[in-house]
Amino acid sequence: MIQPGLLGEVGARLKGLGAKGKVGLVTDRTVARLYAPEVMAALRRAGYRVHLITVPSGERAKTLAWMGKVLDILVKERFERSSFLVALGGGVVGDLTGFAASVYLRGVPFVQVPTTVIAQVDSSVGGKTGVNHRLGKNLIGAFYQPRAVLIDPVTLQTLPVREITAGLAEVIKYGVIADPDFFQYLEQHISAVLKLDREATAAVIRRSCEIKAAVVGADEREGDRRRILNYGHTIGHALEALGAYRSLIHGEAVAIGMVAEASLAVHLGYCQPDVVQRIRTLAQAAGLPYRLPRVSMEKMWTAMQHDKKVVQGTVYGVWPVRIGEVRIAPVQRDEFRQWFARVRKEHA
Repeated sequence: MIQPGLLGEVGARLKGLGAKGKVGLVTDRTVARLYAPEVMAALRRAGYRVHLITVPSGERAKTLAWMGKVLDILVKERFERSSFLVALGGGVVGDLTGFAASVYLRGVPFVQVPTTVIAQVDSSVGGKTGVNHRLGKNLIGAFYQPRAVLIDPVTLQTLPVREITAGLAEVIKYGVIADPDFFQYLEQHISAVLKLDREATAAVIRRSCEIKAAVVGADEREGDRRRILNYGHTIGHALEALGAYRSLIHGEAVAIGMVAEASLAVHLGYCQPDVVQRIRTLAQAAGLPYRLPRVSMEKMWTAMQHDKKVVQGTVYGVWPVRIGEVRIAPVQRDEFRQWFARVRKEHA
């Protein structure tokens, strides 16, 4: 559901889903100050006993250690299989909460209440949950679908500009992989989206969720079709890991990855240079980074080896053919090295 004011209706919505007993409200310290009181009040009005579970903000909470702390609380408070977890926050909170829900008592229901752009348009939809490993992003987790996703666009008003901008990387991705008309809409309305214009924001959230849901509905467990959602992530996840999940936030790394992977697609003969130019121009208009940081080819390639799409040591990427169409194909180390050397020479 996408509707302004949904935060105040979370309790009523859980009633409609048949939730009983205790509710664990998982959020981070920043979101807890902003929205936890409103959501807790809504849950209590509906008759639920609420336990607030707070984790640190950002990727540092997306670890097995913090997962264990969440589970400790669920055990201590004697949560049952009829209990619900509610993930209130960004992608990290959603992934962590969903993973905890998937393993506690072999599975308890949970609801996503995303409060960031990237969570509302991407990570809250599709059922991917998990935590990071120090060698790679999202290497530990489970496919576990939320019972509902409740999106209140009003929460975006309190986001830092950097978070709004970073979230638009995933929005741009949807246009590249599936919808040229949506990509063109973004080219024409990106300034309105950045200002959180109500009409433009609603349109972007809605279309992004439609595309994500359609892809996931056709391939829930990433057998083939769903892998197109990883466009920009092969290089993006490697950059995040190389920066210890601190120098770049997820959307920024994905933006760089999208431009780089489009450039690599040209090198591999899959698309024309104008495709790269349009993606780079839109990323730049959105205020996103698009140049590879100073990192060695060897470190980049090694980090890419830990990507979930690696099959028997072969790195597979998602390569644009044209705006609105991509293909999945392997890239060899020598091909990557040649492209990397050319890019470094061009940017010298």
